[in-house]
Amino acid sequence: MTTIIPFKILSIGGEGFHLMLKIYINGKSARVIVDTGASKTVFDKKRIRKYVTEKKFSTHDKLSIGLGTNKLKSQFTILKKLEIGNLKISDYTTVLMDLSHVNRSYQQLGLKQIEGVLGSDILLEYNAVIDYEKKIVKLKYKKSL
Repeated sequence: MTTIIPFKILSIGGEGFHLMLKIYINGKSARVIVDTGASKTVFDKKRIRKYVTEKKFSTHDKLSIGLGTNKLKSQFTILKKLEIGNLKISDYTTVLMDLSHVNRSYQQLGLKQIEGVLGSDILLEYNAVIDYEKKIVKLKYKKSL
């Protein structure tokens, strides 16, 4: 099956563009940007608290690389239900990082803050196709029984 998710193109102050789409975490709406260069989908460790009941997060053993720096401490948690269009992922283990620098930049540009970054782990697993003309992301998945 294929799900189609519309996205908005955000101008980031003459520095380029970000693709923002709406997903659902445990039934609550969340904004994420698409980053094909991000190896893993990550969520902001403070903003994720409104989506999960567990408020203590496990420490990630490895330092994460990217998002404007080369060494970021991270944590992880399990999201009971992650919905991207019609795609429903249960018990998704995700990395949590401090994305406050991204959200500060968004705030200065008058943009809404984001909860996370949709990375290549999901984009690759679900054979993502980004159609800039139609402003949609397509994900392919097997129908669960």
